[in-house]
Amino acid sequence: MAISTTTNKPAATSLSRRIALIGGIGLLLIAVLTPFARFGVLQTLVVPGDATATVNNIAASEGFFRAGIATLLIVVMLDIVVAWALYVVLRPTSRTVALFSGWLRLAYAGVFAMALANLLDAAQLVSGAGGSTLPPQIEAQVMASISSFDNGWIGIALAIFGLHLVSLGALVFKSAHFPKFLGVLVVIAGGGYLADSFAAILTPDFGFTFSLFTFVGEALLIVWLLMRAIKGFAPEAENRDGSAVEPLGASTLAA
Repeated sequence: MAISTTTNKPAATSLSRRIALIGGIGLLLIAVLTPFARFGVLQTLVVPGDATATVNNIAASEGFFRAGIATLLIVVMLDIVVAWALYVVLRPTSRTVALFSGWLRLAYAGVFAMALANLLDAAQLVSGAGGSTLPPQIEAQVMASISSFDNGWIGIALAIFGLHLVSLGALVFKSAHFPKFLGVLVVIAGGGYLADSFAAILTPDFGFTFSLFTFVGEALLIVWLLMRAIKGFAPEAENRDGSAVEPLGASTLAA
């Protein structure tokens, strides 16, 4: 038995606002935690091409290094939550594409988590020294683990993430709840990550990071999700093709 439409709308709108809030806060936390771990921790401690200096830095600040690993693990967990939230918010636009986009973000989180295990290996190797000087072969293993993390995250995981953003941007572009320009910017952000990944694979000495200049769509998506959490989703809105938008959560309220 289905609950009446009059009863559905307020409850569905309230649910959609909460889910948009969860997605917006999740993305905001990711935007804060990832730079801290990448630039504040890893870039501070890891000296490219100098295994001894890197190992000494990690040994002297092992707690800080492990905090960076824990921070990235939290980011992985947040990505799983965000994948769900974005799927629910954009499912009325296209259930198939929203499902595809959500699975891509989950796949990204999985590959990211596997890459992150390499940093934990590096921490364990340094910790196992017990304060003594590590032999060159162990130092080389530490650097190899850090390189494996970079290759897994930047070379592989971010390519999957870029494809996720491209599909997400297409959904945002078609959605009646978001402006078209936001969808375009999210697609551009995805293209930036794809370019970074393929550049890392094909031209490792390229040195230019596209995503540092194409991230605007990601930032604005956070703003728009939080705006939707405050203002809500108009149940009478229409898609770009003129068809009515299904209120978020309506299917959950039907029985």
